[in-house]
Amino acid sequence: MPNFNYWYNNVQALPSPMNKEQLHILHQEAIGLLRSLIAIPSMSGEEKQVSDYLQNYLQQKGMNPQRSGNNIWCCNKNYNDALPSILLNSHVDTVKPASGYTKDPYQPEVEGDKLFGLGSTDAGASLVCLLGAFEYFFDQASLNYNIIFSATAEEEISGKQGVESLFAYPAFSNMFLQPDSFAIVGEPTQTELAIAEKGLLVIDCMVTGKAGHAARNEGINAINKAIEAIQWFNTFRFERTSPLLGEVHMNVTVIETENKLHNVVPASCHFVVDIRLNELYTHEELLGIIREAVDAEIAPRSTRLRSSSIDPQHPVVQAGLKLGKQVYGSPTMSDQALIPLPSLKCGPGNSARSHTADEFVELSEMEAGLECYIQLLDELVTKSK
Repeated sequence: MPNFNYWYNNVQALPSPMNKEQLHILHQEAIGLLRSLIAIPSMSGEEKQVSDYLQNYLQQKGMNPQRSGNNIWCCNKNYNDALPSILLNSHVDTVKPASGYTKDPYQPEVEGDKLFGLGSTDAGASLVCLLGAFEYFFDQASLNYNIIFSATAEEEISGKQGVESLFAYPAFSNMFLQPDSFAIVGEPTQTELAIAEKGLLVIDCMVTGKAGHAARNEGINAINKAIEAIQWFNTFRFERTSPLLGEVHMNVTVIETENKLHNVVPASCHFVVDIRLNELYTHEELLGIIREAVDAEIAPRSTRLRSSSIDPQHPVVQAGLKLGKQVYGSPTMSDQALIPLPSLKCGPGNSARSHTADEFVELSEMEAGLECYIQLLDELVTKSK
């Protein structure tokens, strides 16, 4: 069993006034809730059962949860329309278990300081720690901000029935109309401050040749034309490099032809390019550059997943710096791309464990995450402006 006494006796300097016993209880509850969530399969698009469980959990807590599809949210007790709002968001869905698991991915196990289970790091620990911080401030009066907690679906597939759908729902989006509203997105960052995040552009490229008989060396081989195009993607470097996110990266990840016969020169060749954008380019600008340079039909799958960033001078970033946190640019994507608010990505756990076999989070990381969230919020919602 985890050593809760260690956390209670060694808690670092915390905001004042601070009830250590309450923090001790919140930490235990966060671990217990995470174990329950791990035990419920919740792959993207199949979150109903885990959302039902979380909705019931919040109801038992007296938090009056609201629901849209498999997305759950609730407001602090003393919500005030005249105040800006802070959204505390993380996701309930997971990927499929990776190959190579030696443990049951849905059987939460604690070994020493480690809690094993699918979704433990990505992003269950962030979810339950954000909820613990929300509960800490839930019934406090005279706050500078409203605090809204949301647990959303389809993050792992960037689905349209996740957080994006919530902001299309007036009962939810109207809570963020006041200037200075922003979001904290719970993802594993080792509680450092991800103030920028790369965007994603996936394009399908179709190269056209002319069919012919291979023995007679007829036709125009579409594979050879595709190789020329792929070479451009492999070697071209976009001019603008971000101090936080570095260069735009392009990788060809799929290549195929319709032809399955060895003796037919293929008339067409299709390949897919995964492009990770920094904040200095738009999707449309990149598409224009690619179409001018590449002899292929270029079709973007989506332009929704934009690069996101928050001003380093934003109060939440400054609050994190005051706590000794470091800022960085994240190469991975999250719901930040779909949240129409300034947002900071921060949470317990190491992102390198995401989607891996025998995924785990350390209980001490959850301790740090809960403490970090409470300290960040305390600096913003209770201090005099």
